Amino acid sequence: MAVLFIMALALTISNARPTSGAKPSGGHSTDGQFIFRFDTFGDEQLWTDTLRLHEVIRSSVSPVAALGVGLKVDSAALPPDFLATRDLNDPATTVELLKHNAVVGLVGKVEGNQLKSIGITCALCHSTVDDSVTTGIGNRLDGWPNLDLNPGAIIALSPVLTTEQKAIYNSWGPGKYDPRFNVDGLNLPVVIPPAFGLQGVGFETFTGDGPISYWNNYVAVVEMGGHGSFFDPRIGISITQEPDLVTPKLPALLRYQLSLSTPPPPSGSFDRLAAKRGAALFKGKARCVTCHVPPTFTDVLSGPDPTVPFLHDPSAVGTEPVYASRSATKRYRATPLRALWQHAPYFHDGSAIDLFAVVDHYDRFFGLGLKAKQKADLVEFLKSI
Repeated sequence: MAVLFIMALALTISNARPTSGAKPSGGHSTDGQFIFRFDTFGDEQLWTDTLRLHEVIRSSVSPVAALGVGLKVDSAALPPDFLATRDLNDPATTVELLKHNAVVGLVGKVEGNQLKSIGITCALCHSTVDDSVTTGIGNRLDGWPNLDLNPGAIIALSPVLTTEQKAIYNSWGPGKYDPRFNVDGLNLPVVIPPAFGLQGVGFETFTGDGPISYWNNYVAVVEMGGHGSFFDPRIGISITQEPDLVTPKLPALLRYQLSLSTPPPPSGSFDRLAAKRGAALFKGKARCVTCHVPPTFTDVLSGPDPTVPFLHDPSAVGTEPVYASRSATKRYRATPLRALWQHAPYFHDGSAIDLFAVVDHYDRFFGLGLKAKQKADLVEFLKSI
């Protein structure tokens, strides 16, 4: 097994000097949107000091290459005619984009024309753009999972990684990331989930380890490499870094995330009559409503104690068991169905390529005996949620 680099610094460092990336004017630490989009929590200590990705970006990552690994550009952050007057095959243009805070989820410190540091933010994985300018360039869509993003390929650009390490990261592919790889050394990436429509859901992660702020803290410190503290004896992690640049910002970050509403399905994207029939199946013969209880379409808060998540054993729902075994709970929560039209593939591991595959899985596993037309109607309903 390769030596684990990704975020390993966050598991060992205790007194590192915090660094902060360039921030756009007008932002402040109590603004949840600003934190979500631009706060690196001091994770330059990983991405710059350890992985040295700023060196790679300034020497060899052009805008075309950046778009090729799924990075997005916020067109609203750019001066008029910027894209039309720059060479998009030149890494110097990428540095300019960073100087304008236009690369979604990346914050760079640029002095003159020299990139001095790089850090990442929540928006890297949990925002995309509307492609209103061209593919990968447009207005921000916060909370939408960036399923084009290839985090493993980005990490693998680091000059400090071995060939074996790079092969592991490159195996993940677009839209997937393993948030436990640096903890236990196993390699099972999961699909990047949406961060919208979380109001009232509770225990929002695949395995229900904790509420939103628990996961924000875990990701910021253990995965992003931020300068903060995280403690959970259930998974054997205890990290203390002072000053804590994460915990004080969690309440504002939570408020912003809860404000991100579920995007409605595009007009004409589903058959309304078929969806109506599918809704009846959802509540009836298909028995989906047993676990996916409206309005949040999950049962994670249905237990006798709302502070304890109601979860499902992998064997009870025919789900891949290994990822759950790596978590604090060892089980899965019922997925809160929202904007399913937007974020295929499905299941935590992306094993269902589309909604037909999801319906087929449960039809087989539970022996529902659905006919082809009933499956199609059920899919139309799922597309309408």
